[in-house]
Amino acid sequence: MAELGTSDVNGNDMIENLIAARKSLKLSLEKSKALGFSLEKAGPRLDEINQRLPSLEAAVRPIRADKEALIAAGGHINRAIGPAAAVLKVFDAVHGLEKSLSDPRNNLPGYLSVLKRLEEALRFLGDNCGLAVQWLDDILEYLEDNVMADEQHLLNLKKSLKGLRESQSDDERAHLDGGLLNAALDKLEGEFRRLLTEHSVPLPMSSSPDLGEHAVIAPSLLPVSVIHKLQAILGRLRTNNRLEKGISIYVEVRSSNVRASLQVLDLDYLEISIAEFNDVQSIEGFIAQWGKHLEFAVKHLFEAEYKLCNDVFERIGLDVWMGCFSKIAAQTGILAFLQFGKTVTESKRDPIKLLKLLDIFASLNKLRLDFNRLFGGAACIEIQNLTRDLIKRVIDGAAEIFWELLVQVELQRQIPPPPDGNVPILVSIITDYCNKLLGDNYKPILNQVLLIHRSWKHEKFQEKILVSEVLSIVKAIEVNLETWTKAYEDSILSNLFAMNNHYHLYKHLKGTKVGDLLGDSWFREHEQYKDYYAAIFLRDSWGKLPGHLSREGLILFSGGRATARDLVKKRLKNFNEAFDEMYKRQSSWVVPDRDLRDKICQQIVQAVVPVYRSYMQSYGPLVELDGSSSKYAKYSVQTLEQMLSSLFLPKPGRYASFKGRQLSAKFNNGVADLRRTTSAVV
Repeated sequence: MAELGTSDVNGNDMIENLIAARKSLKLSLEKSKALGFSLEKAGPRLDEINQRLPSLEAAVRPIRADKEALIAAGGHINRAIGPAAAVLKVFDAVHGLEKSLSDPRNNLPGYLSVLKRLEEALRFLGDNCGLAVQWLDDILEYLEDNVMADEQHLLNLKKSLKGLRESQSDDERAHLDGGLLNAALDKLEGEFRRLLTEHSVPLPMSSSPDLGEHAVIAPSLLPVSVIHKLQAILGRLRTNNRLEKGISIYVEVRSSNVRASLQVLDLDYLEISIAEFNDVQSIEGFIAQWGKHLEFAVKHLFEAEYKLCNDVFERIGLDVWMGCFSKIAAQTGILAFLQFGKTVTESKRDPIKLLKLLDIFASLNKLRLDFNRLFGGAACIEIQNLTRDLIKRVIDGAAEIFWELLVQVELQRQIPPPPDGNVPILVSIITDYCNKLLGDNYKPILNQVLLIHRSWKHEKFQEKILVSEVLSIVKAIEVNLETWTKAYEDSILSNLFAMNNHYHLYKHLKGTKVGDLLGDSWFREHEQYKDYYAAIFLRDSWGKLPGHLSREGLILFSGGRATARDLVKKRLKNFNEAFDEMYKRQSSWVVPDRDLRDKICQQIVQAVVPVYRSYMQSYGPLVELDGSSSKYAKYSVQTLEQMLSSLFLPKPGRYASFKGRQLSAKFNNGVADLRRTTSAVV
C-alpha cells in the first residue's frame, strides 16, 4: 500500500511537470512569435538607418578633423558674420521703405528724400555684398582644403556664392531690392509726365492767316514751382541713368502741345509735293501764308520752347537742353516749313516765281537772327543744313530768273501779236514786274539777293546794275511793240494795238520808280503816240462812216421826191453795210483800259451818231412810209449809240496766245511760263 501510494505521488508530479513544460513551451512560442513580429517591423527602420549613415558620418566628420583646423574655422566664420549681418540689416531696411514710395504726387519732396535713401541703401548693399561674398569664399576654400564638410554641401555653397557674385554686376545690382527702385522710378517718370501735361496748354490764337501782333496771346511759361519739381525729378532720373527717358517724355508732351497750337492754322499745305501743282501761281496764296506762319512759329512757339528747355534742363547741361529743343522743333514743323520752301524752288520757272522767291528770302532774312540763336547749336545741324540749302536755292533761283528776263523779252519778239489788239501778256507782266522790282518792297531784297549771288562768284555788284537791267527790259519791251505793230496785216487793228500799248506803258509806269528813271520826256512821247494812233484809228475806220450819209442831190423840189427817196435808200443801205462790216470786225477787238475804252467809244459815238441822227431827222420820213423801211432805217439812234458804246470790252478768261519757235534748253522753260502767266494782266 505504501508503494502504491508512492507511485501515485510520483505520477502526479510527472503530470504537473508535463503541464508546466507545456505552458513553458507555449509561452516560449508566443514570445518567439512576438519577437518575429517585432523583427519584421524593424526591417524598414534598419534600412532607413542604413541610408542615413553616410550623412551622419559627414555630420560627425568635423569631429574627426584636426583640432587646430577646427579652431581656425571659427575665426573665418566670425569675420564673415559681421558684413553678412550688416547686409541683411540694410536689406530689411530697404523693404521697409516700400510703404513710403507709394505716390510722388502727394508729397514729391518726401518721395524724393525716401528715394535718395533707397539709392544710398542699394549702394551700401552693392558695396558690402561683395565684401561678404569674399569672406564666404574664404570659408569655403578653408573647408575644402581641410576636408571639413560634405562634398555635396560644398557644391551647394559654391552655387549660392556664384549667384551672389553675379548679383554684383551692374545689370543685376538693380535686383538687390527686388525691383523696388525701378518701380519707384517708374512712378517718378509718371509724375514728370503728369506735371508737364497738366501745365502744357496750347497757345490761344486767331484762326485768321493774318497773324498780327494782337492775333496771339504771349505764351506763359510753366510756373516756377513746377519747373523746380521737374528739375528735381530729372536730377534723380539722371542719377539712376534714366535721363533719356525723362527727355523722351518732355519732348513728347511739349511737341504735342506745339502741334496743338499750330493746328488751328491749317498747315496741310506744307505737305504739298512738287507733283501736286503746275506752277507757283497755283500756290501763290500758300506762299503768302507761309511767311506769316513761319514767323509766328519761330517768334512765339519755338522761342517759348527754347526758353522753357533752358529753364528745365539748365542744371544738366547745354548739350542736353539744346538737343531736347532740337527734337521738339524738328517734330513740330520747322522741317516741314523748310521743305515747303524747297518745293517752291523746285517748281517750274515762272516770272511770278521771282517775286515769290524774294518773298521767301525776305521772310528768312527777317528771321535770320532768331534762326541763328535758336538753331545755331550743334544739336540743330539738320535744321541748319536745310536752312542754308533753302537760302542758296532761293538766291540762285531768283538771280537766274532776273538775269534771264531781258533775254526772255527779246525772244518773245518773234511771236505774233494778240489778234484782238490787246496788251500782250508779256507787256502786262514785265511792266508790273519792273514796277515791283524797283519798288520800296522788293528793290532792297533783290539788291541783297543779287549782291550775295555775285559774291559767291567773287564778282562785284552795284545798285546801278539792277537799275540798268530793268531799264534795258523796258527798252526791249518798246522794241517788241514796234515789231508787233508792224506785224499786223490790218492797219486799223495795228493802230488800235499801238494805241493800247503806248497808253499801257504811260499809265502803268508813270509815278513809279521806273517812271522816275525814264523821265518826263519819255512819258510825253508815249502819250503823244497814244493820241496819234487813236486819231489815225478813228479817221481810218469809224470816221469814214458819215461820208455814206451825204446830202448831195437831196434838195427836195416838186416832182423830185421819188428821186430823193431812192438816193436816201441807197445811201442808208451803204451806211448800214459799212457799219455792219466794221462793227462785226471790231466787236472782237479789245481796249483793256476802262478810261481809254470809254474815251475812244465816246469819240466814235460823237463821230457817227450826231450825223446819223441829223440825217434820219431830215430824210428818214422819205423811207419810213415805204413798205421796206426797216431794210433801210435799220437802226434807231439809241440802238446805234448803245452798240458803239459797248465796243472793245475785255473778254473773260484771257490767256496768252504766244506761239514761238523752239527755244534753247536754257530759256525754254522760262519763256513757256511767260506764256502761261496771267496774274499781271491789267
